Amino acid sequence: MPKAVNVRVTTMDAELEFAIQPSTTGKQLFDQVVKTIGLREVWYFGLQYMDGKGYHTWLKLDKKVSSQDVKKENPLQFKFRSKFFPEDVSEELIQDITQKLFFLQVKEGILSDEVYCPPETAVLLASYSVQAKFGDYNKEVHRPGYLLSERLLPHRVLEQHKLSREQWEERIQVWHEEHNGMLKEDAMLEYLKIAQDLEMYGVNYFDIKNKKGTELRLGVDALGLNIYEKDDKLTPKIGFPWSEIRNISFNDKKFIIKPIDKKSPDFVFYAPRLRINKRVLQLCMGNHELYMRRRKPDTIEVQQMKAQAREDKQQKQLERAHLENEKKKREVIEKEKEQMEQEKQDLMMRLLQFEEKTKKAERDLTEQLQRAKLLEQERMKAEDEAARLEGERQAALLAKEELARHAEDQKKSQEQLAAELAEYTSKITQLEEAKRIKEAEADSWQLRALEAQDDLVKTKDELHMVMTAPPPPPPPPMYDNLDDNSDSEENTSTHSADLQSEGIDDHRYEEDRLTEAEKNERVQKQLKALTSELAQARDESKNTQNDLLHSDNVRQGRDKYKTLRQIRQGNTKQRIDEFEAL
Repeated sequence: MPKAVNVRVTTMDAELEFAIQPSTTGKQLFDQVVKTIGLREVWYFGLQYMDGKGYHTWLKLDKKVSSQDVKKENPLQFKFRSKFFPEDVSEELIQDITQKLFFLQVKEGILSDEVYCPPETAVLLASYSVQAKFGDYNKEVHRPGYLLSERLLPHRVLEQHKLSREQWEERIQVWHEEHNGMLKEDAMLEYLKIAQDLEMYGVNYFDIKNKKGTELRLGVDALGLNIYEKDDKLTPKIGFPWSEIRNISFNDKKFIIKPIDKKSPDFVFYAPRLRINKRVLQLCMGNHELYMRRRKPDTIEVQQMKAQAREDKQQKQLERAHLENEKKKREVIEKEKEQMEQEKQDLMMRLLQFEEKTKKAERDLTEQLQRAKLLEQERMKAEDEAARLEGERQAALLAKEELARHAEDQKKSQEQLAAELAEYTSKITQLEEAKRIKEAEADSWQLRALEAQDDLVKTKDELHMVMTAPPPPPPPPMYDNLDDNSDSEENTSTHSADLQSEGIDDHRYEEDRLTEAEKNERVQKQLKALTSELAQARDESKNTQNDLLHSDNVRQGRDKYKTLRQIRQGNTKQRIDEFEAL
């Protein structure tokens, strides 16, 4: 039995290992991979490997894996990557797994600067990337530093701004909060909707020359073929949509494109190596096929996939609505618990106030009782003193009478008697005055004692009211809830492919497209705010060639789709003549 060959396939988020037979074809291996990851939108993807000469090459599906020039390793190494890109991610991508694989690959292209992205767009995309990974921002969970270890921005952007990693985190966090309530899958889609408007998104670039020998670049993407100047990958100069091309062929390094307009000359360019023409032909055939497929009614399989995707999305929406409902219920219960706890605290506070008031009333009562007792003692003293004074007065009267008798009996002299009488009269007057004062003092003490008695009665009444007041209600109950490689460079055979264009809707809708920023006012405002904010920290001395080209395009009001309309103006012959003149 032939010995099995170990194979490792790296997707954007996983490593898969298989043991295949020497007879296993590329398609059999590809089918095994897509089955393992649950992918049905297989037409975008391919298996990429490094050949014996160090070139990245796509595995041919119709040939045995062992017959292709895969670098000899154990296990054999392959990358599962998107070979073709959709025109509009929101209209074409059906499965979540397809969307995720594109998201991860496009993000890696932006972070590695293979796809130029201006700084403000890079920060906005980073915030969607964070939402796709972490979900909604929660300050209790996402503490300061939660993004420091994340790779979120191209190194170029970091170098061009005088901001620390902490300051970058603060800016990205603010925009992360803006996406609150957005599903992770929706965050990935929003990322792709903005990224697909970048000029270099989904473009394969090849060095070519025209008949004059001018060095140029050929860009192959989902919408057609574009011609770029050597030093500008952002702004194509001439464009040819797939619907204008009927045949593509090459012989050695000469590449010939035949337009549908038979009055137009052939579009001819030269590549530096034969293998480049082979790759260009493969990409042209694949992109043209998808371009035509998108302009025809969906196949039964695609219709079924879309129906299933709608059902899955509806189910997710229902589940999310249910979760949101449960979350709201929990929030209501938590709020009620907090409210009940607050009411309990209020009642406890009122009870303490009642107790303090009662204690104060008891103290006041005790003090008033003491005062009443003292007043009573003072009153009794005053009465005793008044009685004593009354006794002295009575004694003085008796003495007066006795003196009068003695005056008669002893017939003392009138002067002596008058003097004694005057003395006793004066003494009586003094005693009567003292008695009057003491009686007034006794009346005053009596009045104060009566007032104290009234205060005592009132205090007793207040104490009785406090003590008999109904106790505060108990707190409410608490509830717990809840190749290209096997062909030699000397191969001079002609390779050709006819591109069918019948039966399609030939309106070039892509020329009418708007960027996401033009369609979405929210994105427009976010990008404008970020541009203003980052300008203050920008170090203009570190601008790259692409930064300067992008700024010039912005100043002239150009974007990807406006440029597309411009470079496709005029008939095919005019544009081919323009290419030859470059």
